[in-house]
Amino acid sequence: MTITALAGASAPAAGIDPGVYPDLLMERYHADRGSLSSSGARRLLPPSCPALFRHEQDNPKPSTKTFDIGNAAHQLVLGEGPDLWLVDHVRWDTAKAKAEVAEARAAGAIPLKRAEYDQVQAMADAIRRHPIASALFAPDSGRPEVSVFWEDRTTGIRRRARFDWLPHPRSGRLIIPDYKTCRSAEPSALARAIDEYGYHCQDDWYRAAARAAGLAEDPAFVFVCQEKTAPYLVTVVELDAAARRIGAAKNRRAIEVFARCTETGNWPGYSDDITYLSLPVWAERRDEEEYL
Repeated sequence: MTITALAGASAPAAGIDPGVYPDLLMERYHADRGSLSSSGARRLLPPSCPALFRHEQDNPKPSTKTFDIGNAAHQLVLGEGPDLWLVDHVRWDTAKAKAEVAEARAAGAIPLKRAEYDQVQAMADAIRRHPIASALFAPDSGRPEVSVFWEDRTTGIRRRARFDWLPHPRSGRLIIPDYKTCRSAEPSALARAIDEYGYHCQDDWYRAAARAAGLAEDPAFVFVCQEKTAPYLVTVVELDAAARRIGAAKNRRAIEVFARCTETGNWPGYSDDITYLSLPVWAERRDEEEYL
Protein backbone atom coordinates (compact mmCIF):
# COMPACT_ATOMS: atom_id res chain seq x y z
CA MET A 1 0.00 0.00 0.00
CA THR A 2 1.44 3.37 -0.97
CA ILE A 3 0.28 6.89 -0.26
CA THR A 4 1.10 9.57 -2.78
CA ALA A 5 1.48 12.79 -0.82
CA LEU A 6 -0.16 15.57 -2.76
CA ALA A 7 -0.30 19.03 -1.26
CA GLY A 8 -3.79 20.46 -1.05
CA ALA A 9 -2.57 23.87 -2.12
CA SER A 10 -1.41 22.48 -5.46
CA ALA A 11 -4.78 20.98 -6.34
CA PRO A 12 -6.31 22.64 -9.42
CA ALA A 13 -9.08 25.15 -8.81
CA ALA A 14 -11.37 23.39 -11.28
CA GLY A 15 -11.37 20.23 -9.18
CA ILE A 16 -9.04 17.93 -7.33
CA ASP A 17 -7.31 15.31 -9.45
CA PRO A 18 -7.56 11.61 -8.61
CA GLY A 19 -5.11 10.63 -5.88
CA VAL A 20 -4.53 10.29 -2.16
CA TYR A 21 -4.25 13.56 -0.22
CA PRO A 22 -2.97 13.12 3.34
CA ASP A 23 -2.85 16.85 4.13
CA LEU A 24 -5.86 18.28 2.34
CA LEU A 25 -7.76 20.81 4.43
CA MET A 26 -11.31 19.83 5.34
CA GLU A 27 -12.62 23.06 3.79
CA ARG A 28 -10.89 22.30 0.50
CA TYR A 29 -12.24 18.76 0.51
CA HIS A 30 -15.84 19.89 0.95
CA ALA A 31 -15.43 22.76 -1.51
CA ASP A 32 -14.91 20.38 -4.45
CA ARG A 33 -18.46 20.47 -5.77
CA GLY A 34 -17.63 18.62 -8.96
CA SER A 35 -17.00 15.38 -7.08
CA LEU A 36 -19.50 13.21 -5.20
CA SER A 37 -19.05 12.13 -1.60
CA SER A 38 -20.75 9.29 0.25
CA SER A 39 -22.95 11.66 2.24
CA GLY A 40 -23.86 13.50 -0.95
CA ALA A 41 -24.76 10.25 -2.68
CA ARG A 42 -27.11 9.36 0.15
CA ARG A 43 -28.73 12.80 -0.10
CA LEU A 44 -29.58 12.20 -3.77
CA LEU A 45 -31.77 9.18 -3.00
CA PRO A 46 -35.13 8.82 -1.21
CA PRO A 47 -36.26 9.93 1.27
CA SER A 48 -34.24 12.93 -0.01
CA CYS A 49 -33.94 14.09 -3.63
CA PRO A 50 -31.50 15.84 -6.00
CA ALA A 51 -33.09 19.25 -5.39
CA LEU A 52 -32.32 19.03 -1.68
CA PHE A 53 -28.79 17.85 -2.43
CA ARG A 54 -28.17 20.86 -4.66
CA HIS A 55 -29.78 23.30 -2.22
CA GLU A 56 -27.58 22.11 0.61
CA GLN A 57 -24.49 22.46 -1.58
CA ASP A 58 -25.47 26.04 -2.30
CA ASN A 59 -26.48 26.75 1.31
CA PRO A 60 -24.19 24.91 3.76
CA LYS A 61 -25.73 24.35 7.17
CA PRO A 62 -24.20 26.23 10.11
CA SER A 63 -22.62 24.28 12.92
CA THR A 64 -24.95 22.99 15.64
CA LYS A 65 -24.29 21.87 19.19
CA THR A 66 -24.85 18.23 18.17
CA PHE A 67 -22.16 18.54 15.53
CA ASP A 68 -19.89 20.39 17.97
CA ILE A 69 -19.90 17.45 20.40
CA GLY A 70 -19.27 14.92 17.66
CA ASN A 71 -16.52 17.02 16.07
CA ALA A 72 -14.88 17.63 19.43
CA ALA A 73 -14.87 13.90 20.21
CA HIS A 74 -13.41 13.24 16.76
CA GLN A 75 -10.62 15.73 17.44
CA LEU A 76 -9.62 14.00 20.66
CA VAL A 77 -9.91 10.45 19.32
CA LEU A 78 -8.20 11.09 15.98
CA GLY A 79 -5.75 13.75 17.10
CA GLU A 80 -6.66 16.17 14.31
CA GLY A 81 -9.35 18.78 13.79
CA PRO A 82 -10.47 22.15 15.15
CA ASP A 83 -9.11 23.23 18.52
CA LEU A 84 -11.39 22.85 21.53
CA TRP A 85 -12.14 26.14 23.27
CA LEU A 86 -13.44 25.94 26.83
CA VAL A 87 -15.93 28.77 27.39
CA ASP A 88 -16.00 28.44 31.15
CA HIS A 89 -19.06 30.49 32.03
CA VAL A 90 -22.03 29.27 34.04
CA ARG A 91 -24.36 30.99 31.57
CA TRP A 92 -23.83 31.38 27.85
CA ASP A 93 -26.50 34.02 27.35
CA THR A 94 -24.40 36.86 28.80
CA ALA A 95 -22.63 39.38 26.57
CA LYS A 96 -19.22 38.20 27.76
CA ALA A 97 -19.96 34.53 27.07
CA LYS A 98 -21.49 35.29 23.66
CA ALA A 99 -18.42 37.31 22.73
CA GLU A 100 -16.11 34.45 23.69
CA VAL A 101 -18.20 31.93 21.72
CA ALA A 102 -18.05 34.23 18.69
CA GLU A 103 -14.29 34.60 19.14
CA ALA A 104 -13.90 30.83 19.23
CA ARG A 105 -15.98 30.39 16.08
CA ALA A 106 -14.02 33.10 14.30
CA ALA A 107 -10.78 31.31 15.18
CA GLY A 108 -12.13 28.05 13.74
CA ALA A 109 -12.34 26.41 17.17
CA ILE A 110 -15.19 24.49 18.80
CA PRO A 111 -16.62 26.34 21.81
CA LEU A 112 -17.63 24.02 24.65
CA LYS A 113 -19.22 24.43 28.04
CA ARG A 114 -17.39 22.94 31.01
CA ALA A 115 -19.70 19.90 31.12
CA GLU A 116 -19.29 19.35 27.37
CA TYR A 117 -15.52 19.67 27.59
CA ASP A 118 -15.41 17.08 30.35
CA GLN A 119 -17.82 14.89 28.36
CA VAL A 120 -15.66 14.65 25.23
CA GLN A 121 -12.54 14.07 27.32
CA ALA A 122 -14.29 11.15 29.02
CA MET A 123 -15.43 9.81 25.64
CA ALA A 124 -11.86 9.81 24.34
CA ASP A 125 -10.69 8.07 27.52
CA ALA A 126 -13.33 5.36 27.02
CA ILE A 127 -12.09 4.78 23.46
CA ARG A 128 -8.54 4.38 24.77
CA ARG A 129 -9.71 1.78 27.28
CA HIS A 130 -11.58 -0.31 24.71
CA PRO A 131 -9.40 -3.24 23.59
CA ILE A 132 -10.29 -3.05 19.88
CA ALA A 133 -11.04 0.65 19.42
CA SER A 134 -7.81 1.65 21.13
CA ALA A 135 -5.80 -0.57 18.78
CA LEU A 136 -7.62 0.70 15.68
CA PHE A 137 -6.88 4.34 16.57
CA ALA A 138 -3.45 3.82 18.16
CA PRO A 139 -1.52 7.08 17.49
CA ASP A 140 1.42 5.43 15.71
CA SER A 141 -0.69 3.00 13.68
CA GLY A 142 -1.89 5.38 10.97
CA ARG A 143 -2.84 8.94 10.13
CA PRO A 144 -6.14 10.83 10.40
CA GLU A 145 -8.27 12.62 7.82
CA VAL A 146 -6.84 11.22 4.57
CA SER A 147 -8.75 12.22 1.45
CA VAL A 148 -9.07 10.12 -1.71
CA PHE A 149 -10.37 11.26 -5.10
CA TRP A 150 -10.99 8.86 -7.97
CA GLU A 151 -12.92 8.55 -11.22
CA ASP A 152 -15.93 6.30 -11.58
CA ARG A 153 -15.22 3.98 -14.51
CA THR A 154 -18.85 3.66 -15.60
CA THR A 155 -19.92 7.30 -15.62
CA GLY A 156 -16.63 9.22 -15.54
CA ILE A 157 -17.70 11.36 -12.61
CA ARG A 158 -15.21 12.06 -9.82
CA ARG A 159 -15.86 10.48 -6.45
CA ARG A 160 -14.30 11.39 -3.12
CA ALA A 161 -13.94 9.99 0.38
CA ARG A 162 -12.21 11.18 3.55
CA PHE A 163 -11.04 8.43 5.88
CA ASP A 164 -11.25 9.20 9.58
CA TRP A 165 -8.16 7.03 10.00
CA LEU A 166 -5.97 5.30 7.44
CA PRO A 167 -3.63 2.67 8.90
CA HIS A 168 0.00 2.60 7.88
CA PRO A 169 1.05 -0.20 5.50
CA ARG A 170 1.66 -3.50 7.27
CA SER A 171 1.19 -7.21 6.73
CA GLY A 172 -2.32 -8.61 6.89
CA ARG A 173 -5.65 -7.23 5.77
CA LEU A 174 -6.17 -3.47 5.75
CA ILE A 175 -8.80 -2.56 8.38
CA ILE A 176 -10.16 0.98 8.03
CA PRO A 177 -12.03 2.31 11.09
CA ASP A 178 -14.65 5.07 11.07
CA TYR A 179 -15.64 6.81 14.30
CA LYS A 180 -19.33 7.49 14.97
CA THR A 181 -20.98 9.04 18.02
CA CYS A 182 -24.52 7.81 18.66
CA ARG A 183 -27.44 7.77 21.07
CA SER A 184 -27.13 4.04 21.67
CA ALA A 185 -24.33 1.59 20.85
CA GLU A 186 -26.58 -1.40 21.56
CA PRO A 187 -26.37 -3.62 18.45
CA SER A 188 -30.07 -3.60 17.49
CA ALA A 189 -30.16 0.19 17.90
CA LEU A 190 -27.09 0.45 15.69
CA ALA A 191 -28.76 -1.69 13.04
CA ARG A 192 -31.61 0.85 12.90
CA ALA A 193 -29.12 3.73 12.75
CA ILE A 194 -27.25 2.04 9.89
CA ASP A 195 -30.49 1.92 7.92
CA GLU A 196 -31.54 5.46 8.90
CA TYR A 197 -28.24 7.14 8.08
CA GLY A 198 -27.13 4.87 5.24
CA TYR A 199 -23.92 3.70 6.86
CA HIS A 200 -23.99 0.57 4.70
CA CYS A 201 -23.64 2.91 1.72
CA GLN A 202 -20.64 4.57 3.34
CA ASP A 203 -19.12 1.14 3.96
CA ASP A 204 -19.19 0.25 0.26
CA TRP A 205 -18.12 3.76 -0.78
CA TYR A 206 -15.00 3.75 1.40
CA ARG A 207 -14.00 0.23 0.42
CA ALA A 208 -14.28 1.39 -3.20
CA ALA A 209 -12.07 4.39 -2.39
CA ALA A 210 -9.38 2.16 -0.92
CA ARG A 211 -9.44 -0.13 -3.95
CA ALA A 212 -9.42 2.74 -6.45
CA ALA A 213 -6.43 4.34 -4.72
CA GLY A 214 -4.51 1.07 -4.75
CA LEU A 215 -4.46 0.86 -0.96
CA ALA A 216 -5.89 -2.68 -0.81
CA GLU A 217 -7.78 -5.13 -3.00
CA ASP A 218 -10.03 -6.41 -0.21
CA PRO A 219 -10.10 -3.89 2.64
CA ALA A 220 -12.18 -4.31 5.76
CA PHE A 221 -14.24 -1.39 7.03
CA VAL A 222 -15.51 -1.12 10.60
CA PHE A 223 -17.55 1.44 12.50
CA VAL A 224 -16.42 2.38 16.00
CA CYS A 225 -19.69 3.54 17.56
CA GLN A 226 -19.73 5.36 20.89
CA GLU A 227 -22.57 6.62 23.05
CA LYS A 228 -22.54 10.30 23.97
CA THR A 229 -23.72 9.69 27.54
CA ALA A 230 -21.84 8.09 30.42
CA PRO A 231 -20.36 5.51 30.63
CA TYR A 232 -19.73 6.22 26.92
CA LEU A 233 -20.03 2.62 25.78
CA VAL A 234 -18.29 1.52 22.58
CA THR A 235 -19.34 -1.10 20.01
CA VAL A 236 -17.19 -1.94 16.99
CA VAL A 237 -19.31 -3.06 14.01
CA GLU A 238 -18.55 -4.72 10.68
CA LEU A 239 -21.52 -5.04 8.31
CA ASP A 240 -22.49 -8.34 6.72
CA ALA A 241 -22.39 -9.13 3.00
CA ALA A 242 -26.11 -8.49 2.43
CA ALA A 243 -25.90 -4.98 3.90
CA ARG A 244 -22.85 -4.21 1.78
CA ARG A 245 -24.55 -5.45 -1.41
CA ILE A 246 -27.53 -3.18 -0.77
CA GLY A 247 -25.19 -0.29 -0.01
CA ALA A 248 -23.31 -0.89 -3.26
CA ALA A 249 -26.55 -0.96 -5.28
CA LYS A 250 -27.77 2.29 -3.71
CA ASN A 251 -24.42 3.92 -4.38
CA ARG A 252 -24.56 2.91 -8.04
CA ARG A 253 -28.05 4.43 -8.35
CA ALA A 254 -26.87 7.66 -6.69
CA ILE A 255 -23.84 7.91 -8.98
CA GLU A 256 -26.07 7.55 -12.03
CA VAL A 257 -28.46 10.21 -10.69
CA PHE A 258 -25.56 12.58 -10.04
CA ALA A 259 -24.14 12.00 -13.52
CA ARG A 260 -27.52 12.62 -15.15
CA CYS A 261 -28.25 15.76 -13.11
CA THR A 262 -24.77 17.13 -13.75
CA GLU A 263 -25.12 16.56 -17.50
CA THR A 264 -28.62 18.05 -17.80
CA GLY A 265 -28.39 20.74 -15.12
CA ASN A 266 -31.75 19.53 -13.83
CA TRP A 267 -31.92 18.63 -10.14
CA PRO A 268 -35.51 17.36 -9.63
CA GLY A 269 -37.52 17.32 -6.43
CA TYR A 270 -39.52 14.38 -5.11
CA SER A 271 -41.73 14.19 -8.20
CA ASP A 272 -42.89 16.36 -11.10
CA ASP A 273 -46.09 14.32 -11.51
CA ILE A 274 -49.24 13.91 -9.44
CA THR A 275 -48.35 11.35 -6.80
CA TYR A 276 -50.90 8.69 -5.92
CA LEU A 277 -50.82 7.90 -2.21
CA SER A 278 -52.43 5.49 0.22
CA LEU A 279 -52.60 5.74 3.96
CA PRO A 280 -49.81 3.99 5.83
CA VAL A 281 -50.72 0.31 6.24
CA TRP A 282 -50.98 0.62 10.02
CA ALA A 283 -53.31 3.66 9.73
CA GLU A 284 -55.49 1.98 7.12
CA ARG A 285 -55.93 -1.11 9.30
CA ARG A 286 -56.67 0.98 12.38
CA ASP A 287 -59.34 3.09 10.69
CA GLU A 288 -60.91 0.20 8.76
CA GLU A 289 -61.66 -1.54 12.06
CA GLU A 290 -63.06 1.61 13.63
CA TYR A 291 -65.01 3.18 10.75
CA LEU A 292 -65.64 0.61 8.01
